[in-house]
Amino acid sequence: MTRPVCGTAPLLSAHLVRAVDRELLVLFRSLAPADWDLPTIAASWQVRDVAAHLLDTALRKLAFVRDGHSIEAAAIRSPQDLTALVNRLNREGVAVYSRLSPPLLIDLMEIACEQSARFHESLDPFAPAAFAVSWAGEETSLNWFDTARELTERWHHQQQIRLATGRPGIMTPELYHPVIDCFLRGLPHLYRDVAASPGTTLRVEIAGDCGGDWFLMRTPAGWSFTSSPAAEPTAHVTIPQSLAWRLFTKGIARDSARAQVTIAGDRELAERVLTLTAIVG
Repeated sequence: MTRPVCGTAPLLSAHLVRAVDRELLVLFRSLAPADWDLPTIAASWQVRDVAAHLLDTALRKLAFVRDGHSIEAAAIRSPQDLTALVNRLNREGVAVYSRLSPPLLIDLMEIACEQSARFHESLDPFAPAAFAVSWAGEETSLNWFDTARELTERWHHQQQIRLATGRPGIMTPELYHPVIDCFLRGLPHLYRDVAASPGTTLRVEIAGDCGGDWFLMRTPAGWSFTSSPAAEPTAHVTIPQSLAWRLFTKGIARDSARAQVTIAGDRELAERVLTLTAIVG
């Protein structure tokens, strides 16, 4: 079977926000009262905190981007400023919405999910987005990338809850492959300072039916994805799809992840992939 070569085309995923959130609501309604207090791999957050975060971020984006509502100005002069702001807003949102009872949170989530889906479906994917995808090194992003980033947030936080509660994941090609594809769009920025001769190629393989191959090639202008890779990549790293989402969202220690990947060729070049973080905060 020919594996897809990914990373070179716009990632149009607005229709998937609705699908992922539909699965989220089914998941929430399946939880027993004790499930809401279970710990997750998201630092100190319990299931109810992750759920509160998902509600908060959906409502926050609708208020700010769709409705143009803002009550504070934030001076962002560095990546550290952005991380500090995002972390503060996340803490504040979780503090408020984690106080809600599960039935009330689910009712509000249903409203937020429907409005969020409509909003993302209404956007011109090739118009400038309100927020740049900072972990990919962009100062200005198009809506398709910002929406895909939103999809990764809705997907991976839901996956954290599924992992914590022993529920089956939603690791299907339709829903998970675009998440992986979006995460890996951060590789050119990650490798920006890596010196190599033109033509040097890194193959990143995500093993599994939701994965594919991403070929990052050094050109005179820098690192970029190519759909016409060299016959023999300089380095080849293979990451199981079950590990990929945790690796790129701080959900597993790097040393533990390293033991589960396979590397061929230039090890130093390949191992840098394991430092990719496709979230803010």
